[in-house]
Amino acid sequence: MRPLFRVVLLMLLCGVSLVAASAQGPICPTRPLPGTPVLNPLDLYSQNGILNLNMTLQNALGTDGFMHYCYVYLYQGQQVEAPTLRLNPGDQLNLNFTDNIQAPYDRYGPNPKKLAMEHMMHAAPTKQHPGSPDDPCNGTVVLQGSTNIHWHGLNITPICHQDDVINTVIQSGDPAFQYSFQVPANDSPGMYWYHPHVHGNTTTQVDGGAAGAFIIEGSIQGTQGLPERVLVIRQQFDNPNSWLPGPNQLTINYQPAIYPYAPSPVINVQNGQAEFWRVVDASTQAFLALQVQFGTTPQQLEVVALDGIPLTTPIYETTINLPPAGRAEFIVPGLPVGQTGTFLTTGFNTGPVGNPNSEQPLANIIGSGDGKVPHPATQPLKPLADPQRFAGLVALVPTATRSLFFSEQTIGTNGPTQFFVTVKGQKPRVFHLDDPPAIVTQVGAVEDWTIENRAGETHDFHIHQVHFLVMAINGVPVPNPELQDSFSIPYWSGSGPYPSITVRMDFRDPNIAGTFVYHCHILDHEDAGMMAKIQVLPAN
Repeated sequence: MRPLFRVVLLMLLCGVSLVAASAQGPICPTRPLPGTPVLNPLDLYSQNGILNLNMTLQNALGTDGFMHYCYVYLYQGQQVEAPTLRLNPGDQLNLNFTDNIQAPYDRYGPNPKKLAMEHMMHAAPTKQHPGSPDDPCNGTVVLQGSTNIHWHGLNITPICHQDDVINTVIQSGDPAFQYSFQVPANDSPGMYWYHPHVHGNTTTQVDGGAAGAFIIEGSIQGTQGLPERVLVIRQQFDNPNSWLPGPNQLTINYQPAIYPYAPSPVINVQNGQAEFWRVVDASTQAFLALQVQFGTTPQQLEVVALDGIPLTTPIYETTINLPPAGRAEFIVPGLPVGQTGTFLTTGFNTGPVGNPNSEQPLANIIGSGDGKVPHPATQPLKPLADPQRFAGLVALVPTATRSLFFSEQTIGTNGPTQFFVTVKGQKPRVFHLDDPPAIVTQVGAVEDWTIENRAGETHDFHIHQVHFLVMAINGVPVPNPELQDSFSIPYWSGSGPYPSITVRMDFRDPNIAGTFVYHCHILDHEDAGMMAKIQVLPAN
């Protein structure tokens, strides 16, 4: 009865908690209670080639005891959290973005001791010229209320007002900041996402729920006419102020997936109707091994796209492994009459010093003869530009090869851990915003990078601005390389060769000239220094 009592108590306290939250400033939209149906986020479509919107990032103590960080959009007079942005290739996004983050900034709510610990753990080193915040395109200091937006997976220019996360620092209380960019006309249709990326604040804000889906519209083979679900899996952590149990609490479209402590979320389907699911792992550190089970039988899922890129040939899997930041788009078979299903993660071993990733139901799948299902997108689609981005990459001869490695170092016996991503031949160092580029290359280059993992935990390699082809794993060639932007490298056992991946980088597009970053997408590791810069010089 204890879990049920907690749920009832939460419902009784909901109004009181909201009143208390409103006293400290703007509040976030109310998030769904356990055991309720999983709904798609609000869709915002471009019109006549443009999507204009206003959105605010703000924070408030939620009824669950956590500090929520929420992207708020005003829709028909109501606050809506983290809408899905849908644009066609070649469309323009104009976003007036306001940072309205209020103290206390701590993920656990108004706890001075925890707030002090959070500051020590995650506050970013300031730049060389500390002082009053000034031009958001040339930020001089990172404060706990600072933020920006990274358009994860989009292949757009790394400059201010588009997709720069190094110098763009928006401060709480600043005037609205405009993001304005065009989706490349030759970009593939698929699922991308957006989230904060100010160094030092990323973990806290994404933990708080600041993440949303971004979909480039277009036809993906086999999905036409199917009901489409957008599922954003987020994560929050053990909290002494919360009734929610456990150190690693997953949510699905903001609904806690914490069975048996509370009822699982519910996905209502129509019996016999196949569906198109688009899933993003928007957690800060969870490696997911996703399954759909009917009864206790894992179903064969038709994977049609990874990290926003349609596959050349669909892959049929019963388990889809997603690292933090990874996306998978797949077709789920129809649920037979008389059966129920489960959407779950079966657990993932990240190594002897890695974070726990235990088995966890994410949602119950319930069918009926007339179940309400989401409608497929009905917007008119522009024809795709030809050739597509990254076309022919697998057949190209690389112009350069590089070797990099992830590593960690613990200071003293029980001291903090330092995290590094290092180019071989350079000295490991914790990332600082003023660092020079660790790699310098040029527009037109095609490079093969081999990245080793020398640590006792799995790491997740991600680079901004481009996708890469995974050419080899542990030196063994991949028969049919696919384009991705995040990929896990298994932990090192302590003996034998280091685990590694070899990826082919495509720097041919002149629009990605500039300086951007690559890093581990376990966000605690990124904030703690496992990141570096690359500079792509314009072509001669």
